[in-house]
Amino acid sequence: MVNPVLSKQDVVETFTRASGPGGQNVNKVETCVQLLHRPTGIAVKCQKHRTQHLNRQGAWKMLGAAVERKHNEEVMRLAAAAAKKRRQNRKRSRASKERMLQLKKKHSFKKQNRREKAFDG
Repeated sequence: MVNPVLSKQDVVETFTRASGPGGQNVNKVETCVQLLHRPTGIAVKCQKHRTQHLNRQGAWKMLGAAVERKHNEEVMRLAAAAAKKRRQNRKRSRASKERMLQLKKKHSFKKQNRREKAFDG
C-alpha cells in the first residue's frame, strides 16, 4: 500500500493566539498553529508549547498521523468489503443447503398449521 504524502499546497496553515498558562508571551504572540488538510478535511490544532516553531512541528506530526490513520481505515474498510463480497459469493456446502431446506420446510409446516386453525376457528 502507498502511504499518503502531505504536500504544502494541500494544507492551509493558520496561526492564532493560544490560551492557557504562558503569561505575556501567550497574550501577545500567535503561537497556536492550526492545519487543515483540504483533500481529507482533517483539521488539527497544536498549542502545547510556548513557541510557534515547536507548535508547528507538533501540528505537522499530528496531521501526518491523522491522515495516515484515515488512509489505513479506508484500506481496512475496502478489504472488509471485499472479504464480505467473497463470503457472499461463496457456494454453500451440501450440509448447510440441506439444513436450510429443512428449516424452510419446518417454517412452512408451522405457517400452514396456523393458517388452517385461523380458518377453522
